[in-house]
Amino acid sequence: MTEENTTLPADRRVRVVLVDDHRMFRAGVQAEIGETGRTGVEVVGEAADVDQAVTVITATRPEVVLLDVHLPGGGGVEVLRRCAPLMAAAEQPVRFLALSVSDAAEDVIGVIRGGARGYVTKTITGADLVASVFRVQEGDAVFSPRLAGFVLDAFASTDAPPVDEDLDRLTQREREVLRLIARGYAYKEIAKQLFISVKTVESHVSAVLRKLQLSNRHELTRWATARRLV
Repeated sequence: MTEENTTLPADRRVRVVLVDDHRMFRAGVQAEIGETGRTGVEVVGEAADVDQAVTVITATRPEVVLLDVHLPGGGGVEVLRRCAPLMAAAEQPVRFLALSVSDAAEDVIGVIRGGARGYVTKTITGADLVASVFRVQEGDAVFSPRLAGFVLDAFASTDAPPVDEDLDRLTQREREVLRLIARGYAYKEIAKQLFISVKTVESHVSAVLRKLQLSNRHELTRWATARRLV
């Protein structure tokens, strides 16, 4: 189901956690949708990385989590993996709606496979985002119009989405490092963004090069660009 602008009954309420590594973006979303009296949405927590997200979600047990795809500590997929028991709870399951700037196939398929109920991009209006939150809370699947057809084709087809065996050899953290290397980040910048040491970054890069049978970061960049991972 695609997002749509809907007038919501005044007595409806939904508790939400915002997970995004950009503080200004979280503040903007909070200002746009977090006025309970006007929208029915109550923002009960925020997080900027995977560990914070799992802690806040576990502590607050919101109905819906607005989840960015790219996060320090393993990404949105890692949050979904660690929160799987909460999603499967018989009473008041926690439901996830991905809210990302990315519309890349790998990102969309990854979080939907991980258990997210929908995926909308950050071009969404505040009113449509509120409506999407309520629909996800009710158990509906919600996607931005550009993504809806793609997602339906990917999951309804009898043919499974193509599997990149080379990419599947990499861990989630190795994929994060690969993307940042391919985007031209220095080791020190990657370490800062992912909250890890430079030595750990070097270890991940060595593992990626070994698994992909590449010789240097220039070959790695070409490899990632060819697969539209950058």
